[in-house]
Amino acid sequence: MDWGTELWDQFEVIERHTQWGLDLLDRYVKFVKERTEVEQAYAKQLRNLVKKYLPKRPAKDDPESKFSQQQSFLQILQEVNDFAGQRELVAENLSVHVCLELAKYSQEMKQERKMHFQEGRRAQQQLESGFKQLENSKRKFERDCREAEKAAQNAERLDQDINATKADVEKAKQQAHLRSHMAEESKNEYAAQLQRFNRDQAHFYFSQMPQIFDKLQDMDERRATHLGAGYGLLSEAELQVLPIITKCLEGMKVAAAAVDSKNDSQVLIELHKSGFARPGDVEFEDFSQPMNRAHSDSSLGTPSDGRPELRGPARSRAKRWPFGKKNKTVVTEDFSHLPPEQQRKRLQQQLEERNRELQKEIDQREALKKMKDVYEKTPQMGDPASLEPQIAETLNNIERLKLEVQKYEAWLAEAESRVLSNRGDSLSRHTRPPDPPASAPPDSSSSSNNGSQENKESSEEPPLEEGQDTPIYTEFDEDFEEESASPIGHCVAIYHFEGSSEGTISMAEGEDLSLMEEDKGDGWTRVRRKQGGEGYVPTSYLRVTLN
Repeated sequence: MDWGTELWDQFEVIERHTQWGLDLLDRYVKFVKERTEVEQAYAKQLRNLVKKYLPKRPAKDDPESKFSQQQSFLQILQEVNDFAGQRELVAENLSVHVCLELAKYSQEMKQERKMHFQEGRRAQQQLESGFKQLENSKRKFERDCREAEKAAQNAERLDQDINATKADVEKAKQQAHLRSHMAEESKNEYAAQLQRFNRDQAHFYFSQMPQIFDKLQDMDERRATHLGAGYGLLSEAELQVLPIITKCLEGMKVAAAAVDSKNDSQVLIELHKSGFARPGDVEFEDFSQPMNRAHSDSSLGTPSDGRPELRGPARSRAKRWPFGKKNKTVVTEDFSHLPPEQQRKRLQQQLEERNRELQKEIDQREALKKMKDVYEKTPQMGDPASLEPQIAETLNNIERLKLEVQKYEAWLAEAESRVLSNRGDSLSRHTRPPDPPASAPPDSSSSSNNGSQENKESSEEPPLEEGQDTPIYTEFDEDFEEESASPIGHCVAIYHFEGSSEGTISMAEGEDLSLMEEDKGDGWTRVRRKQGGEGYVPTSYLRVTLN
């Protein structure tokens, strides 16, 4: 079944149908284009939504980032952001593989259709021209026949007229013969023209137009097949991103399951535990003996001179009334404006940061010294004197950091003794000892017997969280013993890395490693191999999972 045979007389129908097919192709391209705009707008709104709800402060400066609830919410935001990226990928694939390709194909189809119809119209014009010539020859034949008949009748009339001269009769007979001859020629010409037209018409209807219709049929079928493939690309674009979207949704489920209310409660204790001792009993003041009464430390009264009695930090009214309005505090360098426990933790953090900076400066000094030795051995590589300013600056930084470390160590020792004294005071005033504080040292049971020994041990060992066996906060000593700490997570090598420079370590692609220290912003992460050995590798070469 083909158009050339079955639809030989439906030229207008074929023309209308092929135009409808191209219009449908253009409508689908327009639909997909608007669909990509919807996807792009959706992805943009999702990214703006994620940006709106991301915390403004860095994670290290945001105490809320330590809670599992906040970490899960940030993980969900990250998954939503990745989901938005997949919607952008869908829009890009639809735009490239559907809109652009189908639009280009539509233009090609329009040109091909135009060419076929132009060919058909030219053939029809030629046939119409032949038909006009046939009609002209027919009319001429008819006219010549009438003229010949008139001439014959006129000759016969003159021949019978007795008054007509012989010359007139001869002339009329010659005219009749001429007209008869012209009619015969017109007849032959008409017959030849008719034969030619019939041949052209048969060629037009049985060969020429069927071929053109068959070409239009092939073009329309190819267009429909291409359009069907375009329909399939719409779902294919979704199926390509479906695995990633599924991982995003699974990541959201994992984030939801990672919320740990008990751990968040412990984190809140660790973040905001003050270390103050509970207020003691208010002692009785005997006003019946005005000359002999003595004010107790815990009394809320005023001295006899009418001036308010000065209290220490642990005896202030703000500490007695937990829901009292806090006064505006002045931030000090030694964090003495904070409660004892929080002061100790902040000092530990500052001490760790100073020790890390000090180690970096020491490493930089060693590197500069090695470079200077290289320059001295190979002068063409550089001038050794050019490194002196950098070496001098590094030495100054080392001295400055050592002084700061000593300063923070002294403040930390004072804070530790303050925490221990408050703990011992609280234990001595209550028959039932309170729950062990989150920062209690391992040997807190002997705090009332040997305070000086506790002071020494608390500065050397990190405090333990209640119910935990691992230290929450660690301290740096002169030998940087934190380097042998337990891993804080694990990671997998995405690429192979050859650790050829000092301080780095080699790893193979797919190798499991222990995470010892996160990236500090310089692009390097410290890891430990299972077969032993620690070193730095590029952060971008790893897929990291924190404990």
